[in-house]
Amino acid sequence: MGLPSMQQTFELALQHHQAGRLTEAEPLYRQILAQQPGHAGALHFLGVLAHQVGQNEVAVDLIQRAIALNPNWPQAYGNLGSVLQAMGKSDDAIAAFRQAIVLQPNYPMGYYNLGNGLQASGRLDEAIAAFRQAIALQPSYPQAYDNLGTALQVKGNLDEAIAAHRQAVALNPNVAQFQYNLGTALQDRGHSAQALAAYRQTIALKPDFAQACNNLGTTLRATGQPDQALAAYRRAIAIKPDYFEAHNNLGVALQAAGQRDQAIAAFRQASAIKPDFAEARYNLSLGLLRGDYAQGWQEYEYRWQSKEYHSARRHFAQPQWDGGPLDGRTILLHAEQGLGDTIQFIRYLPLVVARGGKVIVECQPELRRLIQAMDAHIPVVAKGQALPDFDLHCPLMSLPKAMKTMLASIPHDVPYLSADPTEVAKWRDRLAEQSSSNKVGLGWAGNRAHNNDRNRSMKLAKLAALAQVSGVQFYSLQKGDAATEAKSPPPGMELIDLTKELKDFADTAGLIANLDLVIAVDTAVVHLAGAMGKRVWTLLPFTPDWRWLLEREDSPWYPTMRLFRQPSIGDWDSVIGRVAKAVADQVQRG
Repeated sequence: MGLPSMQQTFELALQHHQAGRLTEAEPLYRQILAQQPGHAGALHFLGVLAHQVGQNEVAVDLIQRAIALNPNWPQAYGNLGSVLQAMGKSDDAIAAFRQAIVLQPNYPMGYYNLGNGLQASGRLDEAIAAFRQAIALQPSYPQAYDNLGTALQVKGNLDEAIAAHRQAVALNPNVAQFQYNLGTALQDRGHSAQALAAYRQTIALKPDFAQACNNLGTTLRATGQPDQALAAYRRAIAIKPDYFEAHNNLGVALQAAGQRDQAIAAFRQASAIKPDFAEARYNLSLGLLRGDYAQGWQEYEYRWQSKEYHSARRHFAQPQWDGGPLDGRTILLHAEQGLGDTIQFIRYLPLVVARGGKVIVECQPELRRLIQAMDAHIPVVAKGQALPDFDLHCPLMSLPKAMKTMLASIPHDVPYLSADPTEVAKWRDRLAEQSSSNKVGLGWAGNRAHNNDRNRSMKLAKLAALAQVSGVQFYSLQKGDAATEAKSPPPGMELIDLTKELKDFADTAGLIANLDLVIAVDTAVVHLAGAMGKRVWTLLPFTPDWRWLLEREDSPWYPTMRLFRQPSIGDWDSVIGRVAKAVADQVQRG
């Protein structure tokens, strides 16, 4: 029996190659090239093999030599483009993909590859058009539908993305990646139940799909299934121990469950795996700030690199103040987060002035009049207005770090904010019409955009137990969308709503100055009442914001504040029951 022909050797090499037996295919390709250096097929497929084993420079050289021998080979151009794309040479890759299409205009894979190259370059509209063309040429092309869905998802066209991913799944329901990508689009769209189903199907198809386990956990947490979320994150980590995002998400879930020490350990583990992972460092700070201010303020500076605050960072040419002497220089103190945050941390204003410089304050327009009343000589600028010249700056919530604030050294002298006497007198006259000597302000909901608003806010109807307390006149302090609930208070509750007259927080301060007590969830109004030195009761979810610390009923930030905490997740009824009893006791004491 004679030796195999060169064509037989080439066909055998292709059989090994297509079956994934690369170590058997490679020597056969080289044997052919030793006998015939200009064998275009062997050059091309040896180049493909080199790409598969990570030798991209070698792959480019081999495939380009094959193309030089056969310039009209669309598949070779397509494979050349894939190698160039893997090397990060997007423009060259796109050019190769386009040449493949020129040579074979009805080549679905050519348009598919072109779409991938365009998407990698951020040219989403062109990528979407290329994927659609691939599908037009080959309607049963699940990979093209899947990548079309991904491109549409990145562009923000979520309904179209979901439809494309569903088509990919319909064409091949047994591909875990298709199910997973459908899940991410559904999750982004807020279709949590359907996303859960997609992630579970992904894991059924590929039990070691760590990303699917992680996303399953996040969706479970968002739908109020904390125990299952913890299990999903732990499964993701068991599959991939260095999965720093899953360690971070596990920490978030543990923190929400009130397991602070375990949460901190998870955040530290995420940071140990990836020290520059800002999300974990920022979340670590939130855990530490529930008791350890020394390290907590340091880690809190990572907020500026987190997704939540990165876009809000101010990029001034002037340096950020480190807490040293000002020596006559001018410093800009600027608000960075919510209205309540500004009210809480503007307490540092007198301490900064004492460092020997000139101070400018920039704050939200709703707070400008209130803060200006702290010191008539300090310029207070509303956000959006032109800033005067300054030498240094400091975000308000970086002041505790600059001042080296510890729990024992929190500046807690109140009041540091006061209502204008004219406003106080105006509201005194308005409230004089009411006979009750117990005037209580109520706030039951915060800003919906807050990342924990689902847990910290409630419906006015939840306060029904307060209606049973006689001898009390309630006043709404509620602003925003939830303010409309004041029109239909719980049966028996006398609730006066004057909030349409509250144009800014100086107006609100005037009203609060005439109240005996403020009861509200964690919103700006409790900060205002606390800063004014008024009696204020704050209603907190099971896992509240870091500033309220843990377990204690008082606040080192506000001496006149009392904290009412949920004993378990979502349990507002017991909180309101205790509050109602405390109000009744206060009325009885007179």
